[in-house]
Amino acid sequence: MPFLRLTALIVLAGCGRAPAPDPGPWPAATQALADSLLVDVRARDRTIVVEARYAGPDNFTGAPLPGYEANRALLRQEPAAALARVQAVLRPAGFGLKVFDGYRPIRATQAMVAWTQREGRTDLLDDGYIARRSRHNLGLAVDLTLVELATGRELDMGTPFDTFTEAAHTANAFGEVRTNRDRLVRAMEAQGFRNYENEWWHFSFTVAGAEPAFDVVIGGAR
Repeated sequence: MPFLRLTALIVLAGCGRAPAPDPGPWPAATQALADSLLVDVRARDRTIVVEARYAGPDNFTGAPLPGYEANRALLRQEPAAALARVQAVLRPAGFGLKVFDGYRPIRATQAMVAWTQREGRTDLLDDGYIARRSRHNLGLAVDLTLVELATGRELDMGTPFDTFTEAAHTANAFGEVRTNRDRLVRAMEAQGFRNYENEWWHFSFTVAGAEPAFDVVIGGAR
């Protein structure tokens, strides 16, 4: 079933906040540096499921975003290794990870910002749901959920991915949904990830040293 358009999911929030400043262009690292630092998450664990939402129309914009040309998820080597450790810890309990997005080309982030401007939804920038500069551009953020390994069924997280309302705030849940969100957060944070409190699916990772941004296309196997 196609992803519900954003207009059906959003409740206005944060009215009266100062507009998010535009930091301007973000210089991109070279292809060679990207090739040396970014890795396919499934190269670390083939049992991780990837459903690259921005490579197709099943996302809040209703269209593929530039820079996504394959159903793949890339990350810096350190978070990719940490993600494989998360999968290994979850596996004995019958759970696993499904990744919706990892590294995001700068051009895709720019397309998201342009979408908010065309649709008159720049409040999403002001309220922190869409960033002009994202840790996804660094290969240091991942969007994901939990699945049952035996069936591939996604666990109930209360809202779909990319629901930009308070219902998606990680702590804003009860019962089974809260249990599932907590299970995901505990597993991820135990391996060095940090959850973004407004999005139950979004986790970031910090590495030592430089954190360059990238704008290389996510294509076929490298």
